[in-house]
Amino acid sequence: MTNIAIFVSGTGSNCENIIRYFSGNSDIKTALVLSNKADAFALTRAKQLGIPTEVMTKNEFNDGKSLPDMMERYAIDFIVLAGFLLMVPPFLIERYPRHIINIHPALLPKYGGKGMYGHHIHEAVRANNETETGITIHYVSDVCDGGEIIFQASTPVSPKDTPDDIAANVQRLEQQHFPKIIEDTIKRHAI
Repeated sequence: MTNIAIFVSGTGSNCENIIRYFSGNSDIKTALVLSNKADAFALTRAKQLGIPTEVMTKNEFNDGKSLPDMMERYAIDFIVLAGFLLMVPPFLIERYPRHIINIHPALLPKYGGKGMYGHHIHEAVRANNETETGITIHYVSDVCDGGEIIFQASTPVSPKDTPDDIAANVQRLEQQHFPKIIEDTIKRHAI
C-alpha cells in the first residue's frame, strides 16, 4: 500500500477529485491532506470524505522537524501538491526523491515561477493572446516549477475566452488527467 499526502492551500477541487479517484483502491490510499491555511476549503472537503487533515504554519513547514515527523506519523510514501502555494523545503525533496509531484495550470516552462499561480496565470495567458494553454504535471525540485516534466495536456484558447473561461478549461484538464498520472507515476516507482 502506498500512502499519499495531498498538500493544499485553497478550495481543493483537485484534492477532492484525487481522494475520490483512489477511494477503494487496494494499492494507493490518501492518508493525509495537509494545508498551510486553516481556512482552506480543501480541508472541509477532505474531512467530509473521511480523510485525516492537518494544518501547519509556514514556519513549522520549514523548520526541518515538524514536517518530517508528520510524514513519518502518517507513513507517507508519496506527496502530491494540488494547489499548494509554498515552496517545498530541500530537506523534504531529499527525503522523497522523485516522490513529490505538482500540477501547474499552464504549459511549463511558460507562466511558471514565483507569483505564477491560479488566476495570475490565466490573466497572463489572456493578456499575451496565447492560442493554447494547459496543464503540466512535474516532479518537484528546488526550483519553483522547474522539476522534470511528467505530463502535459493542452487546450485551445479562443480570442473571446476570458480568464475565467481559460480557468474552467484548464480545470477540466486537471480533473481528467491528474489522478491517473499520479497513479501511473506511483506504479512506475513501485517497479
